Amino acid sequence: MRKLRNEELERLTEEEIKVAAKAPIVLVLDNLRSMHNIGSAFRTADAFLCEKIILCGITAKPPHREIHKTALGATDTVAWEYHEKSMEAIQSLKAEGYTIASVEQADESISLEKYELPVGEKLALVFGNEVKGVAAEIVAASDVVIEIPQFGTKHSINVSVSIGVVLWDLIKKIKF
Repeated sequence: MRKLRNEELERLTEEEIKVAAKAPIVLVLDNLRSMHNIGSAFRTADAFLCEKIILCGITAKPPHREIHKTALGATDTVAWEYHEKSMEAIQSLKAEGYTIASVEQADESISLEKYELPVGEKLALVFGNEVKGVAAEIVAASDVVIEIPQFGTKHSINVSVSIGVVLWDLIKKIKF
C-alpha cells in the first residue's frame, strides 16, 4: 500500500468546483470567534461541495491570513456572504425555502444519526459560538435542532469538528 500523490486524487480544479453541482447545504456560522475554526469551516465546506457559507455577527471575513492558514485556499472555492445579524440570515434562508437546522443541545433535538433530510429540500446548518453555542433566539427560530451524540464528561465538541461530523453524516444520507 502507498499514499497517493495529489495528482492521483483527481480533484476538481478551482474553475470546475465553481460550476459543479453542490450539496443543497448552507453553513451558517453564528458569531464564531476563532479564525482557525472559520478557515476549517471553509475547508470542510469545500471537501463536501456545500453550496455556501454565511458568516454572521463577529465571525471574521476573508481575506485574512489567520483564516487562510486553515482554509488553504477554500475561501476562493466556496461561495460566502456576510450578515451582521444571524437572525437576518435565518429569515432570508427561510424565505428561500431552506430548512433551518441548528446543531445544538436542546430539549427537542434529534440525534444526528436519526435525522433525515427530506428528498429535494435545502438545508441551512447553523453552528454557534465556541463558548455560548448557537444563540437561543436562533435555536427557537429553527425548524429542527440536530444534536451530535456524546458520551464523555465534556458537554461540547469543537465547532470545526462538529461541522465535519455533521456534514459527513448528512452527505452520506443525501444524493445530490
